[in-house]
Amino acid sequence: MNWWLLIIIPFTSAFIGWASNKLLITLLFHPLQPVRLPGFTIQGIIPKRQKQLAAQLSTVASREFGTLAALEAKITNPDNFKKIMPTVEMHVDDFLRNKLKEAFPMIGMLIGDRTIATLKEIFMKELETLFPVIMKTYVQNLKEELNLEQLIHDKIAAVSPERIEATVRETMGKELRQAGLLGAALGFIVGCVQAFIVMGLV
Repeated sequence: MNWWLLIIIPFTSAFIGWASNKLLITLLFHPLQPVRLPGFTIQGIIPKRQKQLAAQLSTVASREFGTLAALEAKITNPDNFKKIMPTVEMHVDDFLRNKLKEAFPMIGMLIGDRTIATLKEIFMKELETLFPVIMKTYVQNLKEELNLEQLIHDKIAAVSPERIEATVRETMGKELRQAGLLGAALGFIVGCVQAFIVMGLV
């Protein structure tokens, strides 16, 4: 009985399973450029299909986020204006006390602190009313001018295959190694079955 078959076949199958998974992962990215052989062309799946992938992802993304509804609701929320009120009030106060007087010296001679405080209060109330309207108009204009689908498509299509590969290997390195080990384990199991079948036929 050739007991060496029980060792060679399982370990050979394990190596083949591991190598097959490694080759499959490599073929996702390489070769980067088309390699023309008699009768067919070889190129990595991702470099070959990057434009189609960019088109599909941009369509999905624009469908999900194209309305910018969440952004509009967030921007036009009056609570957001309250967060920036101290900064706005500071600029309004500077305008009334300094810039207005510099531009119109005669007016500066006629208004005092009480008048400035009153004007500032009026301006702040008006700005609080205008802020949501202005920001809503801004978002609407942005939606009309911004081709979100084309923007996403161009960004994805512009990423180099090398960058995509580096990112995938960096973020999924552990899973890729586990895939290789899984291929080796499955190959070993299949090899054991084959070895016992061969031994049974001998």
